[in-house]
Amino acid sequence: MPLLVYILGLTIFSLTTSEFMVAGMMPSLALALGEPVTRIGYLISLYAIGMVVGGPLITVGMLKLRITKKEGLLGLLSLYVIAQSIAASATSYDVMAIARLATGVAASACFGVSLAICADVVDVRARGRAAAIVIGGLMLASVVGVPMATLIDQHLGWRASFWLVVVLTVLCMVLVTLLVPRSKPSQAVSLDSELKEFRNPHLWTAFASSGLIIGAIFAAFSYFAPILIEVSGFPPSSIPWLLGVYGVANVVGNGVVGRFADQYTIPLMVGGMLILGVSLALFAVFAQDQTISVALLVVTGLVGMSMNPAIIARVMRTAHPGPLVNTIHTSVINIGLGAGSWIGGLGIAAGYGLRSPLWVGVALAVLALISLLPYLGQRTTARARLPSASPLR
Repeated sequence: MPLLVYILGLTIFSLTTSEFMVAGMMPSLALALGEPVTRIGYLISLYAIGMVVGGPLITVGMLKLRITKKEGLLGLLSLYVIAQSIAASATSYDVMAIARLATGVAASACFGVSLAICADVVDVRARGRAAAIVIGGLMLASVVGVPMATLIDQHLGWRASFWLVVVLTVLCMVLVTLLVPRSKPSQAVSLDSELKEFRNPHLWTAFASSGLIIGAIFAAFSYFAPILIEVSGFPPSSIPWLLGVYGVANVVGNGVVGRFADQYTIPLMVGGMLILGVSLALFAVFAQDQTISVALLVVTGLVGMSMNPAIIARVMRTAHPGPLVNTIHTSVINIGLGAGSWIGGLGIAAGYGLRSPLWVGVALAVLALISLLPYLGQRTTARARLPSASPLR
């Protein structure tokens, strides 16, 4: 596996740490910016909105200008460094909000271009494994990055956490500059060739499956803390280590799925949704039992977000994995994340109790399973049978 793949993973780790670390430093930001905690929470939403809406627009602009992938990634990381530096220096909520929106836009396009470069530098039969390493940066951000940023906030202040991400991103820029070969302008991907990929109906089916899978996960995960406290009876002080256990399960599952994602893409996703649906249903029924709850939390972690390498491998096999396809896929994943959290909360708002998000997760997992079944007999596609990866652009 080329060293560059691990550098791209480090890049995703840096960007994702910034996305989620606000959750661990809400009190500090609320005090510093003079805003209630609820408004500080919107800073996470603004980042996600930037990823969903801005990323594809930036990528289209890059393709229109025929910017090469290396130049595009370096330009996006430069934008990210500037926006993150503004956030680290912010003294008002409005400045922080604008900076968070800008970092979300840059991050989404960085995801797409990073995965496109990843697909170019490895053999087509190893794309799922390579994607697992790149997306592993996202997993590690929840297990290592966010706790590290929270610890730094508690001892050195929230600005130090923001500046740490700036330093990591600059380091990634230097490594990308050194490791990604220079491309000729004629090798840049054209917008027309990228748009042709979206005429493939199987690509949209793959997008739908991805959105449903992520929606099923986050419909439940978004409410794990109140469920574990108020239904399972765990003290609030135990939630960090419980979520840490869940994060470790994510990392382990991501490694296992990534190892086999290229060879058994659809079977892995089908099996994952079956296990996820059953585990969430059992969690809903036995949530009052602490031992069973922890066991099912681990199972959910093993088959939840760890499906990412498989869903990415599927999209890369269904269509040419260019920057726009991958960026749109990133947006779909974020839409699934937001929609799943929102739908999961509807049951609670309607008076069905804290267990209802778990049942919503079950329903979405079943829908994801239905979207996958027509493809179960197909271990590979025409894209996957190509003898080698496309030339590096």
